Amino acid sequence: MTTIDEIYARIADRPEVFITLRPRAEVAAEVEESVAAGGPLAGKLLAVKDNVDVAGLPTTAACPGYAYTPGADAPAVAALRAAGAVVIGKTNLDQFATGLVGTRSPYGAVRDSRRPERISGGSSSGSAVAVALGFADIAIGTDTAGSGRVPAGLQGIVGVKATLGAISTEGVVPACRSYDVVTIFAPDLSLANRAMAEMAKAVGPRPFGSATRLAAPEQPVVVVPAELPELDEAWRAAFAEAISRAEAAGLVIKTVDLSPFLAAAKLLYEDALVAERFDAVGEFLSAAGRSADAGLDPTVTGIIGAASRFGAVDLLRAQRRLAGLRAEAMRQWGDATALMVPTAPAHPAIAEVAADPVGLNSRMGTYTNFCNLFDLSAIAVPSGVVTERDGGQAQFGVTFLAGAHEDAVLVDLAARFLGDAGVGASWVESGASWVEGGSAVDLAVFGAHMRGGPLAHELADRGARWAGEVVTAPAYRLVALDTTPPKPGLIRDPESGRSIRGEVWRLSPAALGGFLAALPEPMMLGRVEIVDPATDSSRWVVGFGCAADAGSAGAELDRDRW
Repeated sequence: MTTIDEIYARIADRPEVFITLRPRAEVAAEVEESVAAGGPLAGKLLAVKDNVDVAGLPTTAACPGYAYTPGADAPAVAALRAAGAVVIGKTNLDQFATGLVGTRSPYGAVRDSRRPERISGGSSSGSAVAVALGFADIAIGTDTAGSGRVPAGLQGIVGVKATLGAISTEGVVPACRSYDVVTIFAPDLSLANRAMAEMAKAVGPRPFGSATRLAAPEQPVVVVPAELPELDEAWRAAFAEAISRAEAAGLVIKTVDLSPFLAAAKLLYEDALVAERFDAVGEFLSAAGRSADAGLDPTVTGIIGAASRFGAVDLLRAQRRLAGLRAEAMRQWGDATALMVPTAPAHPAIAEVAADPVGLNSRMGTYTNFCNLFDLSAIAVPSGVVTERDGGQAQFGVTFLAGAHEDAVLVDLAARFLGDAGVGASWVESGASWVEGGSAVDLAVFGAHMRGGPLAHELADRGARWAGEVVTAPAYRLVALDTTPPKPGLIRDPESGRSIRGEVWRLSPAALGGFLAALPEPMMLGRVEIVDPATDSSRWVVGFGCAADAGSAGAELDRDRW
């Protein structure tokens, strides 16, 4: 196990990763206290992008002249700390979160974790590299145009970008308020999922409705770009391998015309939507531009400063244009469960970006810029490596995107793609309270709706998540019903019953209501007593039963499983 002393010694060799690093002794003492106290994230080291507030530590947004010291944590930070995470420091970034390269900072360009001559990806550059190098277990980033996904892809780690509004952005220096999202980096999906669950608790009324899907369908359709602009031959081959991997995981692959997605991506920087960046920090830049001590990055200043040329009518026109492109993109998407794209199209050298800072930055956002504009959820995951022409190996990653509030579906898809069976419930399910005080519902099934059965799709298509096998109390009988397809009826009979094996699925309240409304006779839903064999304790859950008259007419089944 790596010690705090070892981590700090290694950080000394990468001084550009952190802008503010907490004293080693303080962090070590807090980790010890956290482990003793316990918690979902007990003892985990947390790095925080330096445009997100941590009480008592300066927030600079990578601009020394902008710095202030907040008196309170941002809610996202507070939630992770309450779960046991310990802040190690504030990480470097593209100034004011304006960039996808990680080089636009007076604190230095953040270098790739494996090939120091290459970029790290941005704007959450320090956060991603801190996780990739093991300086932190998890890290907070932000994402407006891909800042929580591009560096994840280039660093070979997981980056989760939730639906707009799902995670609080209070205490975050805005880039574009309408499209900003707080994100999580982690080395694997399970840890990212746990951290997201804790951050989700910091939001009040949830944006997730009672019809939220908790998992993907049994055979989800995932669309991929018909064309792959900006990818060279080796990167195209890596994406082809990712498609094969997805198909092997049971995903049904189809192609989509990405043209409207790519057209929308250009609006974020090349049209009036960029005015939101000027609204966020434009006045500071105008005033600070006269000060040599402000530490302004000239590329960032040029991008944000130029946004002042747009007026209200320009912004309205851009918003109408965006709405039209989104409608066309969703028509192209159709009824697919998700879209899979390369997270980044290339991994350029720092020198290449210095020679063409705007052009290469734009290229890096090819497959990310449209996401928040269309209010999509996303998860970036690693998918092997690319062997480039010079013999070097770049990390390759893909991003799964789905509609707003489809975050749980993405966790399921990413877990299938990665072959990670241990992820379990998504952060939406475990970290969210549901609308109107409801909660996810356990549904016990005992026949054709079990996994592999002819009717299991009726649950999976409603976004239900398989939650495991169960056994009833020894008080039930199974009878064969005269239905198409054949299915059993569960009858409670304390006097002559026995234990029956079945399954539990979890689904949203609205999905359960729709399922019940479509339930044919003689089936019905009621309460079923489930027993935990390990503890011999029981609980009552919603489950299948059948009408008494149908049960008496059916043939008795002499087995404990359908």
